[in-house]
This record gives sequence, structure tokens and C-alpha cells, in this order.
Amino acid sequence: MIESLSSWPSVHQRHLTAPLLKEREQYLAHLLQIGWDADRVQAVAGYLVRIVRMMGLTTLRSVELTEIEEAGLRWANYNGPDRICKRPHTSPRVFVKIARLWLRFHGSLVLSATPSGRFDTQLAEFRSALVSRGLASTTVRSYIDRTRIFLRWASDRYHDLSLVSLKDVDNFLGDNREAGWHLSTITTHCISLRAFFIFAEEIGLCPPGIWRGIESPRLPQYTELPKGPSWADIRRLIRSVNGRTPLELRSRAMLLLYSIYGLRASEVARLRLDDFDWRSETFCVHRAKHGGIQQFPVQYEVGEAILDYLQHGRPRCASRFIFLTLQVPYRPLTSGAMWGIVGKRMKKLGIQSVHHGPHSLRHACATHLLKKGSSLKEIADFLGHRTTQCVAIYAKYDQRSLRKVAAFSLAGIM
Repeated sequence: MIESLSSWPSVHQRHLTAPLLKEREQYLAHLLQIGWDADRVQAVAGYLVRIVRMMGLTTLRSVELTEIEEAGLRWANYNGPDRICKRPHTSPRVFVKIARLWLRFHGSLVLSATPSGRFDTQLAEFRSALVSRGLASTTVRSYIDRTRIFLRWASDRYHDLSLVSLKDVDNFLGDNREAGWHLSTITTHCISLRAFFIFAEEIGLCPPGIWRGIESPRLPQYTELPKGPSWADIRRLIRSVNGRTPLELRSRAMLLLYSIYGLRASEVARLRLDDFDWRSETFCVHRAKHGGIQQFPVQYEVGEAILDYLQHGRPRCASRFIFLTLQVPYRPLTSGAMWGIVGKRMKKLGIQSVHHGPHSLRHACATHLLKKGSSLKEIADFLGHRTTQCVAIYAKYDQRSLRKVAAFSLAGIM
């Protein structure tokens, strides 16, 4: 593999030192391993030579993103013999992307710290308050992310939170509604901002009563469209992942966990090697909401997919998490990466669904259980909900299946 990579022609390959040539070949071999086609990898091979030349590299060293961007602009204006075609609008972006991925692969990319904002201290205190309440890490992160957006908006107008009023919150939400935010997005921001202003009022950061005036918009409680794909589309989604690359092996195992067990993205991300007892054919899930551990039997197809990934796709490293990134430094997958694995594949297959991503598969799992005749209580227990109120929404999308479980009392739920 390495010999074939080093033999690929490049006008200025002679400018690469032996260490850089070796590090380039390691990265190109990695791209082939994770499923990139040969033509695409060969194009990257040529670009890496130009990156080395534009940045004046003789060995890999620590590089900041600003240096890469400056080199990208130089490449956009370059008219030498190595220039086949000139695309001033796209060249810098492609240059920066390839250079950033290559340097990150070798641990040489230096990411600058995010500049501090005016209300970062208050945001950190809010985070501590949420954690002390025992909220799930995903919930804390979503509250903080939404509150941060508002505080950045407010920091452009005020130097102190004591000057912020309910009118400012209304203006913030109104401006973003006009900018295209959906009502559901406005609703989630209202929830987060209410929590923040309750906290801010308790410690005297803002005038009293702001949180009481933050009202969420009314959302339709029921539409004819289910939030998740049909079970036939779920089967088609799983069948589409049939390759042998590490990316495909990892994707298949994760898709099965989302579909068969209805797990949340954060619950799949937190799965560790120690959670699986292969001798007793069981595994444990650390529930994202309300905490607790739930044990499941390992379904045959799911178990085979996970073992296949562990043996032939998972990187060899010290991490105990099961699902890892494909590039060094190896680390657990983020929620955004998991959305990409599911959502992008669903869209590519043309699967119709109000929502895409891992949570849509959780909806599909619940709806499938309902169609098979499971009661809402059984579905709630299976999905790790404390009450049937949380799963009543699935029943609204399948009135025909409700007749199969008519013996179950829906009083106080619907």
C-alpha cells in the first residue's frame, strides 16, 4: 500500500523531505482504509505537496489555523508550473480543509482558545447550578448552548445583566423568528431562558420576574405525519450499510442499536467495552435522562454487527468507549457526528420523515412496538421512560394500532 502511494506522480514531490513523505503516506493510507476512493486520495496526495511548499514545511510542526489560511490565500494567487487551473473562490477553502485534516491527523494543528465573552462567568455559574440539579449532560449542554446565544446578543447591548429586561428577551426571540427560526426552536430557547432567568433572579443578577413573562409559542400537538421513518424504511436504511470499511462497520452497529433498542445518541456514545457481557449475552445502558442503568439481552444481529466492528473496524487504542472517531486522536463520537451518520444517510436514500437523525429511529422503534401490540407501559419501560406520558405521542400517530391495545386505559394521558 505504501509503495503504491509513494509512486503516485506529483510535480514537486522532490520538495518533500523523507519525514514529510512518510507522514503524507501514512495519512493517505488512512484515507484509503476508511473508504475513500483511489482517485480522491490521489487528488489529496497532490494537494499535500502544494501545502508543504506554500507553508514552507520541512518537518511537521505545530501550526495555527491562521497560518493555514494565509498559505491558502498564497496558493489562490499562485501562477507557477504546478498550477493546472485557477479557482480563486474555491482554492483557499479546499487548501485549508485538506491542510487542517492532515495536520490534525498527526496532532500538529493548534486550535486557538475561544475568546471569552462578557457574561462567561455567569454562564459558568449557570452550568454548575444545572449540574448540581442532577440534569443529564446532554440537557445541560443544550441549555447552555441556547443561553449562550442570548447572552452574546445581550453583550452587544449591555455591560451588566441587571440592565436586561423582558422586552429584550422578546426582541431577541422576535428578531430570530423573523430571521427564520421555527416555532419549535423558539420554544426550546424559551425553556432554556426561563431556567436561566430563574437562576439569575435567585442570585441577584437580574431584575425579578423576567422568567415569568417568557411564554413559549403554541405548537400543534398533533400532525398526521409521524416523527420517525416507517419500519420498511428502517430496514432499507440498515441494508444500505453493507461495506467492510471501518466507517461502514461502525455505522451498521450504531444503526442497529438505535433501531432495535431505541437508544438515544448520547446513550450509544457512552457505551463502553465493559458494558457488554458476551458470556451471558447481555449489555447495560446508562440512561441519559434520570440516570440509572438498564440491562438488555443482546439481539443476535446486533451482537454480530458490534463484534464485527470491534474486530475489524474499531481503532486499536486504550479508550474503553466502543464507538470512536476514525482519526487520531481517537475519542468518543459527538452528537453532531452521530447525527451525520444517520441523518445524511437517510436523506441520501430519500427516506421521508419529519425528523432525521438518531432520535427519529427511536420514534420508529416505539411506533413499531406499538404496531406489534405492546402497551404504552411496556414501551415506556423499554425506552427508559418513567411514565407513559412520555410515549403517548407515539400512539397519536397510529390510531389503527391503538385498537390493538384498547384494553389499556388512556385516561389522563391523551
